[in-house]
Amino acid sequence: MSANPQWDTSRALGVARFFHLVCGVRDACVTPFLTLYLRQLGLAAPWVGILMGTKHLIAAFWAPFCAFLAKSYQKRRVLLIGSLLGSVGASLLMVLVPPLDRDPGYRSCNGSHSVTATVPPPAVALTVNVTSAPEPAPNYPAPSLPAERSTGVGPGDGFREGPGESGQEPFSRLPSSFVGSIQGTRTTSRVLHPITSRVKDTPQEGAFRVVSPAHPLLAGGTALASPANQSAARGMAGALDLSSEGLRWTFILSLGSMVVWELLTSPVEQVADDSLYEYLDFVDATDGYRSLWIWRLLGMSAGVCGISALVGQLDCFLMTNGPRGVVHFYGYSLVSTLALLVSIAFPVPVCRQWEPSYKMVKALSLVGGDPRLITLALTVFLIGTATSTVQNFLFWHMKDHESTEPVMGVSVALGLLGEILLHPLKTPLLRKLSRVGTVGLGLGCLAGQLLYFSFLWSWWSVLPAQLLSAVSHGALWWAVGASIEHLATPGTERPLSAVFRDHFYGVGASLGSFVGGFVVMHFSLAVLYQSCCVVLLLWLALFLSIQSRLPQERTINYSKLLAVEASDTSDSEQGTERDWLVKAMRDEHSDWRG
Repeated sequence: MSANPQWDTSRALGVARFFHLVCGVRDACVTPFLTLYLRQLGLAAPWVGILMGTKHLIAAFWAPFCAFLAKSYQKRRVLLIGSLLGSVGASLLMVLVPPLDRDPGYRSCNGSHSVTATVPPPAVALTVNVTSAPEPAPNYPAPSLPAERSTGVGPGDGFREGPGESGQEPFSRLPSSFVGSIQGTRTTSRVLHPITSRVKDTPQEGAFRVVSPAHPLLAGGTALASPANQSAARGMAGALDLSSEGLRWTFILSLGSMVVWELLTSPVEQVADDSLYEYLDFVDATDGYRSLWIWRLLGMSAGVCGISALVGQLDCFLMTNGPRGVVHFYGYSLVSTLALLVSIAFPVPVCRQWEPSYKMVKALSLVGGDPRLITLALTVFLIGTATSTVQNFLFWHMKDHESTEPVMGVSVALGLLGEILLHPLKTPLLRKLSRVGTVGLGLGCLAGQLLYFSFLWSWWSVLPAQLLSAVSHGALWWAVGASIEHLATPGTERPLSAVFRDHFYGVGASLGSFVGGFVVMHFSLAVLYQSCCVVLLLWLALFLSIQSRLPQERTINYSKLLAVEASDTSDSEQGTERDWLVKAMRDEHSDWRG
């Protein structure tokens, strides 16, 4: 059968491996760095959380719906090619979103230092210390500014005078030629964010020093100047106020671009997986399907390191007026074009007459009727909630500790490669610890990672903890998948896995994004990670303690089933051949209860 070109499984698996490799590179170009780019647009943590929560919510329900329609109308290849083609252009919409700072001065494309000031969201104050140089440079008058002053931002009016100040020019209005050409001065080179950043650099004498934003509650810090403390309540409300025209347009355009982008790109993975699985299942060759995830992780590892290395080299050539990071979107579009070409040869099964299927409904009813699946669903939900906080804000935390994008890329690659290297130990691990024990180990490692992230102290300190991702992500999901296969009824394995992966995990990630952004604003990133750690540990204790109280697994006496089948020779009763298994299981259940 494999000699027939229509069912050439070797060719189909080769094309599928390359397609997953390319899609891994494609996803790694943008996905890990997306929230960092939104931060550089000037959006505060709550708005970034809303954007990412919307993204996860769309993916959780839109992708399965599109896959259902594509199968129903036999248009899988059309949807696959159309989604990839649309994502090429949709990703570039994010490049067109105007940042709050229309003329960012933190980039040094020409190798010269520049003032590191970004326009914060409304009601976030900046404290600027200005110390005149001991000997003013020739041809430039010495600055006649006060030794220290504070400016603030209020809802709807950009920079404005801080409390108790009057007649003082905001820092953003200082002439750029004056700031950039004073000899003997140095400015800090870090990008400040109004919610999470604190400047630790100490400028040399005669330099403008940008102190951390005087937000009432900083991530990992405390309130600074007393004028900011007096306006704490107003600052909290202002960070959520969209009355500022610049902030409003930046958020609305970001939301619209992300919604369109996610609607176009989210169906690709599920449609491709369903097509390949049915193609291989028709010729009973699904063993090759189980190893395709390795190729996606390899692609992501290469992509995240490659794109992070290219950002610093190409950003200045591709965009001279805008936030840093546009290379991510150009790289995504370029790799999407390659994936589009590969999708033309992607294996899609021969169109057969579609019949109504209620496997998804059966999977949901199965979850509702099995306490073990209910506890597993709650576990997956909490995994999605906790993981989303890492995906959304870990790079913010690293950036605040002066980490560069290549280091961020290496940190992601370490976790992915660790998962691949641990895979040969999957079967022994599940056998020694059992499925429940492996889930508990994964939850414990994830909680430990979150606790560790809350105490980062340097740009490299995140790297050791990323090695635990092999267990906190890889082994944890292996145990979840094995539990689903064990508890599913025949024919519901894949629908049940899709419910857990798309709905429970996706909704959890969406909720974690929505809540996480507000926790970061009102408290800090450290508090967010510590809170998630506590919740996971509490659930881990409850999860392990209730296992003995759940209905125990029963073994079926297959010899008795065969005996029932042999003795059941009556053909007069309709449906007898299909009911022998049900009868035998009922007898087994009666014996077990007795």
